[in-house]
Amino acid sequence: MSTDILLESGTNELEIMEFTIANNVFGINVAKVTEIMKYEPINFMPHSHPSVEGVFMPRNKIITVLNLPAYLGLPAHDDISRDMLMITGFNRLNVAFHVHTVEGIHRIRWNDIEKPDSTIYGGKEGLATGITKIADKIITIIDFEKIVFDINPETGIQMSEISDLGPRERSFKPIVTADDSVLLKKMIREALEQAGYTNVTSFPDGQELWDYLVKVRDESVQSDTPIENKVAAVISDIEMPKMDGHRLTKLIKDDKILSRLPVILFSSLIDETMQIKGESLGVNAQLSKPEIGNLVSTIDKWIL
Repeated sequence: MSTDILLESGTNELEIMEFTIANNVFGINVAKVTEIMKYEPINFMPHSHPSVEGVFMPRNKIITVLNLPAYLGLPAHDDISRDMLMITGFNRLNVAFHVHTVEGIHRIRWNDIEKPDSTIYGGKEGLATGITKIADKIITIIDFEKIVFDINPETGIQMSEISDLGPRERSFKPIVTADDSVLLKKMIREALEQAGYTNVTSFPDGQELWDYLVKVRDESVQSDTPIENKVAAVISDIEMPKMDGHRLTKLIKDDKILSRLPVILFSSLIDETMQIKGESLGVNAQLSKPEIGNLVSTIDKWIL
Protein backbone atom coordinates (compact mmCIF):
# COMPACT_ATOMS: atom_id res chain seq x y z
CA MET A 1 0.00 0.00 0.00
CA SER A 2 1.38 3.42 -1.00
CA THR A 3 1.75 5.72 1.99
CA ASP A 4 4.10 8.44 0.74
CA ILE A 5 1.23 10.84 0.13
CA LEU A 6 0.31 10.70 3.82
CA LEU A 7 3.58 12.42 4.73
CA GLU A 8 3.17 15.33 2.34
CA SER A 9 1.88 18.59 3.73
CA GLY A 10 -0.99 20.63 2.35
CA THR A 11 -0.75 19.44 -1.26
CA ASN A 12 -4.55 19.00 -1.52
CA GLU A 13 -3.99 15.58 -3.10
CA LEU A 14 -5.13 12.09 -2.23
CA GLU A 15 -5.00 8.55 -3.53
CA ILE A 16 -8.27 6.85 -4.41
CA MET A 17 -8.62 3.07 -4.52
CA GLU A 18 -11.02 2.07 -7.28
CA PHE A 19 -13.25 -0.96 -6.70
CA THR A 20 -16.36 -2.37 -8.33
CA ILE A 21 -19.64 -3.96 -7.33
CA ALA A 22 -21.84 -5.40 -10.10
CA ASN A 23 -20.08 -3.27 -12.73
CA ASN A 24 -20.60 -0.09 -10.67
CA VAL A 25 -17.38 1.84 -10.00
CA PHE A 26 -16.69 3.23 -6.52
CA GLY A 27 -13.77 4.77 -4.66
CA ILE A 28 -12.31 4.94 -1.17
CA ASN A 29 -9.48 7.07 0.19
CA VAL A 30 -6.37 4.86 0.33
CA ALA A 31 -5.65 6.35 3.77
CA LYS A 32 -8.61 4.30 5.06
CA VAL A 33 -7.41 0.99 3.57
CA THR A 34 -4.96 -1.20 5.47
CA GLU A 35 -5.03 -4.37 3.34
CA ILE A 36 -6.64 -6.06 0.33
CA MET A 37 -7.31 -9.81 0.49
CA LYS A 38 -8.90 -12.49 -1.61
CA TYR A 39 -12.30 -13.45 -0.24
CA GLU A 40 -12.16 -16.27 2.27
CA PRO A 41 -14.82 -18.11 4.30
CA ILE A 42 -16.50 -15.98 6.95
CA ASN A 43 -17.83 -17.17 10.31
CA PHE A 44 -21.53 -16.30 10.49
CA MET A 45 -22.66 -14.21 13.48
CA PRO A 46 -26.26 -14.82 14.63
CA HIS A 47 -28.61 -11.87 15.32
CA SER A 48 -26.36 -9.42 13.47
CA HIS A 49 -27.33 -6.73 10.97
CA PRO A 50 -28.46 -8.17 7.58
CA SER A 51 -25.43 -6.58 5.89
CA VAL A 52 -22.96 -8.13 8.36
CA GLU A 53 -21.63 -11.38 6.92
CA GLY A 54 -19.79 -12.33 10.09
CA VAL A 55 -16.19 -12.26 11.26
CA PHE A 56 -12.83 -13.71 10.27
CA MET A 57 -9.38 -13.71 11.85
CA PRO A 58 -6.49 -12.76 9.59
CA ARG A 59 -3.31 -13.00 11.68
CA ASN A 60 -5.33 -13.72 14.83
CA LYS A 61 -7.22 -10.41 14.78
CA ILE A 62 -11.02 -10.54 14.74
CA ILE A 63 -12.47 -8.34 11.98
CA THR A 64 -16.13 -7.81 11.12
CA VAL A 65 -17.04 -8.28 7.46
CA LEU A 66 -19.73 -6.10 5.85
CA ASN A 67 -21.32 -7.23 2.61
CA LEU A 68 -21.24 -4.03 0.58
CA PRO A 69 -23.27 -5.38 -2.38
CA ALA A 70 -26.05 -6.37 0.04
CA TYR A 71 -25.93 -3.01 1.83
CA LEU A 72 -26.13 -1.09 -1.47
CA GLY A 73 -28.86 -3.36 -2.84
CA LEU A 74 -26.68 -4.61 -5.69
CA PRO A 75 -26.50 -8.22 -6.98
CA ALA A 76 -23.90 -10.67 -5.70
CA HIS A 77 -21.34 -12.49 -7.84
CA ASP A 78 -22.27 -15.98 -9.00
CA ASP A 79 -18.79 -17.12 -7.98
CA ILE A 80 -18.06 -15.55 -4.59
CA SER A 81 -14.55 -17.02 -4.57
CA ARG A 82 -13.51 -14.31 -7.06
CA ASP A 83 -14.49 -11.51 -4.68
CA MET A 84 -12.21 -9.35 -2.53
CA LEU A 85 -12.07 -8.15 1.06
CA MET A 86 -11.07 -4.53 1.53
CA ILE A 87 -9.86 -4.15 5.13
CA THR A 88 -10.17 -0.62 6.47
CA GLY A 89 -9.10 1.33 9.53
CA PHE A 90 -10.93 4.50 10.59
CA ASN A 91 -12.73 5.83 13.67
CA ARG A 92 -10.37 3.49 15.53
CA LEU A 93 -12.25 0.53 14.02
CA ASN A 94 -11.12 -2.27 11.72
CA VAL A 95 -13.80 -3.38 9.28
CA ALA A 96 -13.57 -5.50 6.12
CA PHE A 97 -15.82 -4.60 3.19
CA HIS A 98 -16.77 -7.40 0.82
CA VAL A 99 -16.50 -6.08 -2.78
CA HIS A 100 -16.31 -7.69 -6.21
CA THR A 101 -13.05 -6.36 -7.65
CA VAL A 102 -10.27 -3.95 -6.69
CA GLU A 103 -9.03 -2.19 -9.81
CA GLY A 104 -6.13 -0.03 -8.66
CA ILE A 105 -5.08 3.31 -7.18
CA HIS A 106 -5.36 6.79 -8.68
CA ARG A 107 -3.64 9.91 -7.41
CA ILE A 108 -5.83 12.97 -7.84
CA ARG A 109 -6.44 16.42 -6.40
CA TRP A 110 -9.30 17.10 -4.02
CA ASN A 111 -10.52 19.87 -6.31
CA ASP A 112 -11.07 17.22 -9.00
CA ILE A 113 -13.81 15.75 -6.80
CA GLU A 114 -17.27 17.21 -7.25
CA LYS A 115 -19.98 17.24 -4.62
CA PRO A 116 -22.83 14.92 -5.64
CA ASP A 117 -26.31 16.19 -6.34
CA SER A 118 -28.28 15.33 -3.20
CA THR A 119 -31.49 14.88 -5.19
CA ILE A 120 -29.88 11.95 -7.01
CA TYR A 121 -27.48 10.52 -4.45
CA GLY A 122 -29.72 9.77 -1.50
CA GLY A 123 -31.08 13.10 -0.31
CA LYS A 124 -29.82 14.91 2.74
CA GLU A 125 -28.06 11.87 4.20
CA GLY A 126 -26.85 10.20 1.02
CA LEU A 127 -23.97 7.76 0.82
CA ALA A 128 -21.96 9.54 -1.89
CA THR A 129 -19.54 12.19 -0.63
CA GLY A 130 -17.93 12.92 -3.98
CA ILE A 131 -17.75 12.08 -7.68
CA THR A 132 -14.68 12.19 -9.91
CA LYS A 133 -13.93 11.20 -13.49
CA ILE A 134 -10.75 9.27 -14.24
CA ALA A 135 -10.11 8.40 -17.89
CA ASP A 136 -13.54 7.32 -19.15
CA LYS A 137 -14.88 6.18 -15.77
CA ILE A 138 -17.01 8.05 -13.27
CA ILE A 139 -16.05 7.02 -9.74
CA THR A 140 -18.44 7.53 -6.83
CA ILE A 141 -16.72 8.01 -3.47
CA ILE A 142 -18.74 6.42 -0.68
CA ASP A 143 -19.25 7.60 2.90
CA PHE A 144 -17.93 4.52 4.70
CA GLU A 145 -18.33 6.17 8.09
CA LYS A 146 -22.07 6.51 7.49
CA ILE A 147 -22.32 2.86 6.45
CA VAL A 148 -20.72 1.70 9.68
CA PHE A 149 -22.86 4.14 11.68
CA ASP A 150 -26.04 2.86 10.00
CA ILE A 151 -25.15 -0.70 10.94
CA ASN A 152 -23.98 0.15 14.47
CA PRO A 153 -24.99 3.63 15.72
CA GLU A 154 -22.72 3.21 18.76
CA THR A 155 -19.73 3.80 16.47
CA GLY A 156 -20.90 7.36 15.77
CA ILE A 157 -21.18 10.58 17.73
CA GLN A 158 -22.85 10.02 21.09
CA MET A 159 -24.79 12.98 22.47
CA SER A 160 -24.53 11.38 25.93
CA GLU A 161 -20.89 12.53 25.99
CA ILE A 162 -22.15 16.13 26.02
CA SER A 163 -24.49 15.40 28.93
CA ASP A 164 -21.58 13.87 30.82
CA LEU A 165 -19.80 17.24 30.74
CA GLY A 166 -22.39 18.58 33.19
CA PRO A 167 -24.13 21.98 33.29
CA ARG A 168 -22.74 24.45 30.78
CA GLU A 169 -23.21 28.14 30.02
CA ARG A 170 -24.17 29.43 26.60
CA SER A 171 -21.48 30.96 24.40
CA PHE A 172 -22.10 33.04 21.29
CA LYS A 173 -18.48 32.89 20.18
CA PRO A 174 -18.48 32.09 16.45
CA ILE A 175 -17.28 28.64 15.42
CA VAL A 176 -16.94 27.46 11.82
CA THR A 177 -16.86 23.80 10.78
CA ALA A 178 -16.25 21.86 7.57
CA ASP A 179 -17.27 18.26 6.90
CA ASP A 180 -18.38 16.63 3.65
CA SER A 181 -20.61 14.05 5.35
CA VAL A 182 -24.09 15.54 5.59
CA LEU A 183 -24.92 13.28 8.51
CA LEU A 184 -21.77 14.05 10.51
CA LYS A 185 -21.93 17.78 9.75
CA LYS A 186 -25.46 17.82 11.17
CA MET A 187 -24.50 15.77 14.23
CA ILE A 188 -21.45 17.91 15.01
CA ARG A 189 -23.51 21.09 14.78
CA GLU A 190 -26.23 19.66 17.05
CA ALA A 191 -23.64 18.44 19.56
CA LEU A 192 -21.92 21.85 19.70
CA GLU A 193 -25.24 23.61 20.16
CA GLN A 194 -26.18 21.17 22.92
CA ALA A 195 -22.81 21.97 24.54
CA GLY A 196 -23.71 25.68 24.59
CA TYR A 197 -22.01 26.90 21.41
CA THR A 198 -24.97 28.53 19.70
CA ASN A 199 -23.13 30.40 16.92
CA VAL A 200 -21.99 27.62 14.58
CA THR A 201 -21.62 27.99 10.80
CA SER A 202 -21.10 24.78 8.80
CA PHE A 203 -19.57 24.25 5.36
CA PRO A 204 -19.49 21.13 3.13
CA ASP A 205 -15.82 21.38 2.17
CA GLY A 206 -12.58 23.21 2.91
CA GLN A 207 -12.83 25.47 -0.13
CA GLU A 208 -16.14 27.02 0.92
CA LEU A 209 -14.83 27.48 4.48
CA TRP A 210 -11.63 29.08 3.16
CA ASP A 211 -13.62 31.47 0.95
CA TYR A 212 -15.63 32.47 4.03
CA LEU A 213 -12.49 33.04 6.10
CA VAL A 214 -10.99 35.27 3.40
CA LYS A 215 -14.21 37.28 3.30
CA VAL A 216 -14.40 37.84 7.07
CA ARG A 217 -10.66 38.55 7.23
CA ASP A 218 -10.98 41.31 4.66
CA GLU A 219 -14.04 42.71 6.44
CA SER A 220 -12.13 42.73 9.74
CA VAL A 221 -9.23 44.60 8.17
CA GLN A 222 -11.55 47.19 6.62
CA SER A 223 -13.43 47.76 9.89
CA ASP A 224 -10.29 47.50 12.05
CA THR A 225 -11.87 44.86 14.30
CA PRO A 226 -10.35 41.60 15.60
CA ILE A 227 -10.87 38.56 13.38
CA GLU A 228 -11.99 36.69 16.51
CA ASN A 229 -15.22 38.73 16.42
CA LYS A 230 -16.10 36.80 13.27
CA VAL A 231 -14.39 33.44 13.89
CA ALA A 232 -13.21 32.13 17.25
CA ALA A 233 -12.24 28.60 16.15
CA VAL A 234 -12.06 26.40 13.05
CA ILE A 235 -13.06 22.72 13.17
CA SER A 236 -12.36 20.70 10.05
CA ASP A 237 -12.54 17.18 8.72
CA ILE A 238 -9.54 16.00 6.68
CA GLU A 239 -11.28 14.24 3.76
CA MET A 240 -13.36 16.72 1.74
CA PRO A 241 -13.98 17.54 -1.92
CA LYS A 242 -12.45 20.70 -3.41
CA MET A 243 -10.06 21.29 -0.48
CA ASP A 244 -9.03 18.91 2.29
CA GLY A 245 -8.44 19.79 5.93
CA HIS A 246 -4.65 19.75 5.64
CA ARG A 247 -4.62 22.22 2.75
CA LEU A 248 -7.11 24.39 4.65
CA THR A 249 -4.88 24.32 7.74
CA LYS A 250 -1.82 25.30 5.70
CA LEU A 251 -3.62 28.28 4.14
CA ILE A 252 -4.85 29.48 7.53
CA LYS A 253 -1.48 29.13 9.26
CA ASP A 254 0.33 30.83 6.36
CA ASP A 255 -1.97 33.87 6.61
CA LYS A 256 -0.72 36.75 8.79
CA ILE A 257 -4.15 37.48 10.32
CA LEU A 258 -5.91 34.10 10.23
CA SER A 259 -2.92 32.22 11.64
CA ARG A 260 -3.85 33.11 15.21
CA LEU A 261 -7.15 31.23 14.94
CA PRO A 262 -7.15 27.80 16.63
CA VAL A 263 -7.59 25.02 14.06
CA ILE A 264 -8.88 21.64 15.25
CA LEU A 265 -8.84 18.65 12.90
CA PHE A 266 -11.69 16.26 13.76
CA SER A 267 -11.33 13.21 11.54
CA SER A 268 -11.74 9.45 11.37
CA LEU A 269 -8.21 9.28 9.91
CA ILE A 270 -6.26 10.59 12.91
CA ASP A 271 -3.39 8.21 13.66
CA GLU A 272 0.33 8.59 14.35
CA THR A 273 1.15 9.40 10.73
CA MET A 274 -1.62 11.97 10.45
CA GLN A 275 -0.57 13.50 13.77
CA ILE A 276 2.91 14.12 12.34
CA LYS A 277 1.47 15.67 9.19
CA GLY A 278 -0.91 17.91 11.13
CA GLU A 279 1.82 19.09 13.49
CA SER A 280 4.01 20.03 10.53
CA LEU A 281 1.22 22.32 9.33
CA GLY A 282 0.77 24.02 12.70
CA VAL A 283 -2.63 22.59 13.60
CA ASN A 284 -3.63 23.30 17.21
CA ALA A 285 -5.35 19.99 18.00
CA GLN A 286 -6.13 16.70 16.25
CA LEU A 287 -8.97 14.52 17.48
CA SER A 288 -10.38 11.23 16.27
CA LYS A 289 -14.04 10.90 15.42
CA PRO A 290 -16.42 10.20 17.02
CA GLU A 291 -15.08 11.60 20.32
CA ILE A 292 -17.44 14.58 20.52
CA GLY A 293 -16.95 15.11 24.25
CA ASN A 294 -13.22 15.47 23.70
CA LEU A 295 -13.89 17.92 20.87
CA VAL A 296 -16.03 20.13 23.10
CA SER A 297 -13.44 20.07 25.89
CA THR A 298 -10.75 21.07 23.38
CA ILE A 299 -12.87 23.97 22.09
CA ASP A 300 -13.39 25.07 25.69
CA LYS A 301 -9.62 25.12 26.18
CA TRP A 302 -8.97 27.31 23.16
CA ILE A 303 -11.78 29.87 23.18
CA LEU A 304 -13.41 30.12 26.61
